[in-house]
Amino acid sequence: MSKNGHNGDQGHGHVTETPDASHIKNIDVTHETSDVNVGGILKFVVGLTIFGIIVNVLMWGMFRFFNAQEETKEPKPGPMAMTKEERLPPEPRLQAAPGFGVKLASGQWVSLEKKEPEAEYRVLRQQWERELNCDYLDNPPRVKLESKIICMPIDAAMEKVLGGGLPMRTPEKTSGTPEISLPTAASSGRVTGKGKE
Repeated sequence: MSKNGHNGDQGHGHVTETPDASHIKNIDVTHETSDVNVGGILKFVVGLTIFGIIVNVLMWGMFRFFNAQEETKEPKPGPMAMTKEERLPPEPRLQAAPGFGVKLASGQWVSLEKKEPEAEYRVLRQQWERELNCDYLDNPPRVKLESKIICMPIDAAMEKVLGGGLPMRTPEKTSGTPEISLPTAASSGRVTGKGKE
């Protein structure tokens, strides 16, 4: 029994060979020097970017124009309408809620709405630091009232105490005060006759 090949050939299998075409030359047809035109692609990208920016600016202007037109068409609020402050919930308000803020000792209002909860602590901490160091915006570091210093930075106060010593009150003894003896455990809290007149 004989073996059939791929094309019906008997014997050995089909063998494919590439013919030698090196002797064929065509002078008019050559290979391309570049597969991609980089300059053309860059020009297209730059043009597309500039066009996109122009379109975005025109759209932004158009929406501003439309918003301004709509604001002129809106009716004025009536005389009984509540203001923004009147519509807020009563104090105390939740942190980061509309209308939430801190009123400082100087009377300045610091709005903390839509801020993180730590913002309140930071504002109060700055106020406390200013008070401790007598760093007021409208007052000098030492605030005097009737020739008495009512505010002094902590470091200056410590130096003053260390330099001059602690103030001491001298005990004044008047002759008209009765001598009072302290109660003992045996007296059960009763005062002896020395303290009575």
